[in-house]
Amino acid sequence: MKKPSMIIGKKQIALAGLTLLLGTAVYVNYAVSSGGQGIRTTDKVDTKTVNYGDTQLVSAQPSDDYFAKARIERMTSRDKAVETLKMIMSGGDTSEEEKAVASKEAVSMSGLIESESKIESLIKAAGFEDCVVYLDGENANIVVKAPQGLIASEAAQIKDILLGEVHVANENIRIFDVE
Repeated sequence: MKKPSMIIGKKQIALAGLTLLLGTAVYVNYAVSSGGQGIRTTDKVDTKTVNYGDTQLVSAQPSDDYFAKARIERMTSRDKAVETLKMIMSGGDTSEEEKAVASKEAVSMSGLIESESKIESLIKAAGFEDCVVYLDGENANIVVKAPQGLIASEAAQIKDILLGEVHVANENIRIFDVE
């Protein structure tokens, strides 16, 4: 009797479930960073008059503790993803290939976390009161506290700081200012 060429076992089901969980965590992180809970976004600068790439400058009205909440949400999302990767890597029935993929994903995630922290520190050192940076490898969303609103030259300065640390296409950079 011939064996079927593809057997779906417990390993594959567990890996598919964990991959789905990780994908959901990344999507939620992106959705929160893009849409922002409780943030109303409106265009502040006419993008036709800004000649510095395709960076979008947006203004928002957050609650008083927006930056603290945003950091906690980002940390929670990342912790869930890290826990999922740890489960994959420490699973007794996980193949070496699956462990290698999970290991690469963990290294990539730790690099993004380090880059976010470094970019936030550099933006604050440039004179901005507070900020939160969200990176996912292809997109960059930056929320900056600017009581008087950002002007185009400040957005350009933030973009320079970002591009000095990571490579992101101009159309995938979004800078928000909150008062």
